Amino acid sequence: MNFDELLDAAEKCDVSKIKHTKLAILGSHATQFLNMALQAAGQISEINYHIYEADYDQIEMEILNPDSGLYEFAPDYVFIIQSGLSLQKLFYQLKDQDKANFADMIESKWNDLTLQLLEHRPKAKVLLMSYELLNDNVFGNYYPKVRNSFYHQLTEINYRLMKLAEKNDSLYLVDTNSLFLRRGIDQARNWSQYVNSDLHFSLDFYADISIAVTGIIASLTGRFKKCVILDLDNTLWGGVIGDDGLSNIQIGSLGIGKAFTNFQKWLLQLKERGIILAVCSKNTEEVAKEPFLQHREMILRLDDISVFVANWSNKADNIRYIQDILNIGFDSMVFVDDNPAEREIVRNNLPMVCVPELPEDPALYLDYLISLNLFETTTHSENDSIRTKQYQEESERKKLQFTVTNMDEFLASLEMTGSIEPFTEEDFPRLAQLSQRSNQFNLRTVRHTQSDIEQLAHDPKYITMSVKLRDKFGDYGLISIIIVELRENREAFINTWLMSCRVLKRGVEELVLNYIIEKAKEKGYDVVIGEYLPTAKNKLVEKHYPNLGFETCGENLYKIEVNNYNNLKHFIKND
Repeated sequence: MNFDELLDAAEKCDVSKIKHTKLAILGSHATQFLNMALQAAGQISEINYHIYEADYDQIEMEILNPDSGLYEFAPDYVFIIQSGLSLQKLFYQLKDQDKANFADMIESKWNDLTLQLLEHRPKAKVLLMSYELLNDNVFGNYYPKVRNSFYHQLTEINYRLMKLAEKNDSLYLVDTNSLFLRRGIDQARNWSQYVNSDLHFSLDFYADISIAVTGIIASLTGRFKKCVILDLDNTLWGGVIGDDGLSNIQIGSLGIGKAFTNFQKWLLQLKERGIILAVCSKNTEEVAKEPFLQHREMILRLDDISVFVANWSNKADNIRYIQDILNIGFDSMVFVDDNPAEREIVRNNLPMVCVPELPEDPALYLDYLISLNLFETTTHSENDSIRTKQYQEESERKKLQFTVTNMDEFLASLEMTGSIEPFTEEDFPRLAQLSQRSNQFNLRTVRHTQSDIEQLAHDPKYITMSVKLRDKFGDYGLISIIIVELRENREAFINTWLMSCRVLKRGVEELVLNYIIEKAKEKGYDVVIGEYLPTAKNKLVEKHYPNLGFETCGENLYKIEVNNYNNLKHFIKND
C-alpha cells in the first residue's frame, strides 16, 4: 500500500468512539509525513492515535530532560525513527581511531536513552527502528576485515540493537531492512526529497513504516492473528485430490509442486511458533485426509492440524464451527483459499475474518502472504509449540459434550484436576504472554510484561495466582492469571483476572473465587472488590461478577463480603 492509498483507506474508517492510544514520535529528521501515515495506519487497524511529534532532531533532549514535552504527554508508546544517513553523517565526523569503536558508542547511547526513558515512563513501550543497510562502498567487499569501515560498523550496530531488544522487555525493534527489501531500495528513498526537505525516506516508505509500527502496537494490545484456516485443493497442493488421485496431485520438489511444498514448510514454521492450523475443505473427509496420511512428500500431517473439517457444507458455516471449537475471535482468523468465489462468500458472511486475495499463480502464494505480515507477535513461550495438541484435545471434549444429557454430567465426566499457586519464575514468560494475548475473558484488560510479573511476584502488597488445569483428555497448562491488590480499609481489590477462553464454563471461575475468598480471609480482609472495564473485546465477561454473587458498589465496581461467602460448586479436584 502506498502513501496515498493509505490515506484514502483511512478516510473510510471511523475510530472516533475508540479510546486514544498515546504515541510519541521522536526522529532525527523530518517526521511530519510519518505522523500523517501513522494516523492513517491506526485508523485502518481501529487504533485511535493521539500523537505527540517532537521537534526536529530532538531525541536526546526529549528523553534526557525530565520536564520535556515527551514526559508531559505521558505516552503509552514511543516510536524512535533514525536512519543510516544520520548514522553515516555522524560516523564521517569521527577520527579514524574512533571509527572502530563506533558500534560501542551507538549501543551505549541507545541502552542509556532507553533506560532513561523507561525510568520516567516505566509502563511505556519503546519501538526503535533499526538502521537500513547503507553501503558507502569505501572498502568494497573487503569491509568485513576492516573495523573502521562504515558498513562494518553499521552491520554490527543492528546486531547490537537486536541484543538490546532481546534483554529489554519494553524495547521492540522495527525491522527497517525487511521493509526496504519489500518496497525496493529505489522506491524506499527519494534523493531529491532528502536533499530539499530532509525526508530520509520516501512517502510510500513512511506508509510501510507506519503499517509495521501499528502491527506491533496492535499485537501489544492483544490484537493479532492466531489461526490459519486452509483450503486444500490448489491451495495446499496442486490439483483436486478427489479427481486426480493421490499420485497425481502436485507437491514435492519438481515444477509447481515446489511452490506448494514451500508454502507448507512455512505453515509448519507458523504452527511450531504457536499459530493454529485448521482445514476447511469442500470434500469427502476420508479423501481429503488421504494426502496427509499417505503422500510421502506432504510436509503437513494430520497431527499439525488442530481442527479438520471436510464436507460439502457452506464454508462460512464450517468456519463458524471451527471458531466454536477454538473459542477465539473471528478477527483472529485468516482464511486462505484459491477460489475467488469461496473467498467472497466468507467475506460477505464473516467480515471479521481476514481473507487475503491470493494470487492466481501458486508460485506467488508464499511471497504474497509473507508480505502481508499477518502474524506479527510481541510474545513467545515454549507453551506455543503444544497449542495444536491442546486444540485437538478440545475437539474431543466437544464431541463428548454432545453425548451427555446435562452440563453437570459433562463436567464430572471430564475428570478435571486443577492447581492454584503463586507466580513462579519458570512460569514468568507464559504469564506475561497470557497477559498480552487475553482479550475476551479479561476483566480490566491490564497488560503485564515479564518484568512486571517478576516485580508483582515479589511484592507483599499483592496476592498472585496462576491457575493450571488438566482433564482426562490432556493438559490445558497455565490458563488463568489473578492478581489481588491488598488495599487499606481491609479491602482486597482484584487488579487482574484473565483466563483462556478454552476453559470457559468448566468451573474455573468458581474454583478461583473460592480461592480468592480463602486467601482474603487468611489475611484478615473483609471485602473483595472487582472491577469490569468494558472494551470492544471483553463483553463476554460483562456479567462476570454479578453471576458469581457480587453486588454493585459503584460504576463498574462490585463487592462481595468475605465472611458471608459460601463456596461455589465446581467439579475440579485439587491437583
